[in-house]
Amino acid sequence: MDKVKVAIRVRPFNRREIELCTKCVVEMDASQTILHRHSTEKGTDSSRKQPKVFAFDKCFWSFCEDDSHYSNQAAVYNSLGVDILDNAFQGYNACIFAYGQTGSGKSYTMMGSHEDTGIIPRLCDNLFERIAINEDENLSYKVEVSYMEIYNEKVHDLLDPKGTKQHLRVREHNILGPYVDGLSILAVASFRDIDNLMQEGNKSRTVAATNMNNESSRSHAVFNVILTQTLLDAASGVTGEKVSKISLVDLAGSERAVKTGAVGERLKEGSNINKSLTTLGLVISKLADQSSNRGVNRDKFVPYRDSVLTWLLKDNLGGNSRTVMVATISPAADNYEESLSTLRYADRAKRIVNHAVVNEDPNARIIRELRQEVEALKEQLKNATTTPSNFMQQREGLTEKLCESEKLMKQMSQTWEEKLRNTEKIHQERQQALEKMGISEIGRASCRERV
Repeated sequence: MDKVKVAIRVRPFNRREIELCTKCVVEMDASQTILHRHSTEKGTDSSRKQPKVFAFDKCFWSFCEDDSHYSNQAAVYNSLGVDILDNAFQGYNACIFAYGQTGSGKSYTMMGSHEDTGIIPRLCDNLFERIAINEDENLSYKVEVSYMEIYNEKVHDLLDPKGTKQHLRVREHNILGPYVDGLSILAVASFRDIDNLMQEGNKSRTVAATNMNNESSRSHAVFNVILTQTLLDAASGVTGEKVSKISLVDLAGSERAVKTGAVGERLKEGSNINKSLTTLGLVISKLADQSSNRGVNRDKFVPYRDSVLTWLLKDNLGGNSRTVMVATISPAADNYEESLSTLRYADRAKRIVNHAVVNEDPNARIIRELRQEVEALKEQLKNATTTPSNFMQQREGLTEKLCESEKLMKQMSQTWEEKLRNTEKIHQERQQALEKMGISEIGRASCRERV
């Protein structure tokens, strides 16, 4: 069981906040975020002025470059992205998703800029660097990617060459889980391939200007990387696969229409964004309650299907994945309520427990374990040093176990063609035996029909 890892990042003041001459109300150290209430109102209840203190796995201070504990893009990636990539190479599904109010720095944290890239480009670059240094001739890699946006509760393929933004359906398979029917999954051979696809996808993503953000993301974006590792077992000739899915999610920002000045289409977009984020909050709360003692006697139903976003993130929240949440906040007193809401949201998410497993071909794993067992038994047989009275008994026991394990390993190592040949051989032997008894397969069939 793995708890969702939660990190907080605070950005510098933007132009709007500088013009408002607002105060910084956020303090941070390595694992603690303190939010101070800045109020000039007289008679304000003193209890409301008490700072709010939250503890998280990581806290990134990106407010001022001159500060000793300043965290740049590289520091954020090294703390979060490297672990996610390690998990993927071990065969686990993994996910990073960024959450926060509009204009709080989510897209910058995930994608970055051309000069200072974010988590997604750095992770993809690092992925191919690791593949390039592989020296195992029996190990090969395949990398595939997909890129989609969820806009007004509709899924669009951002890598669709036609650029039609056709609405795609979300379906659920009993083994594969939720997936998008018709989504492009493209094979890539280098980071340059991925970078080109990301740039094309980003051009198709829906953005618009609001009072809070000149380039506000009006959709949730999900960039998936599928890593397939194929290992050839030289001794048995059997190949086994590990398939890992890395989901990198840049959520659209929660927003208040009063602040963003949204009207018409922008207002409708903001309403749908808030609806899906509210459902995400309900899912997080349900999962957090289930992971704590308080959830023992509570309703076990989790409303994943109430939103396309939560349906697609089902595995990443409470399922088969190792997940990281990056919550981004504004340092400004003007955004105190929004920052407090984000921190409370993140505080609930850190209680979620996932159940990640290695996505490995079971046959390959069993063969590997049987081989290890065979080697251990051979070593025991070689080093058997007991009294003469027990020696033969112990040797016979070890030999029997060794033969049993070798037989199982041989059975598991058979290729499909070998199994077909073996089936045909058994069929021929059966037919020969029946012919010796004066019975043929045709004769047996006609007897059955008469009966």
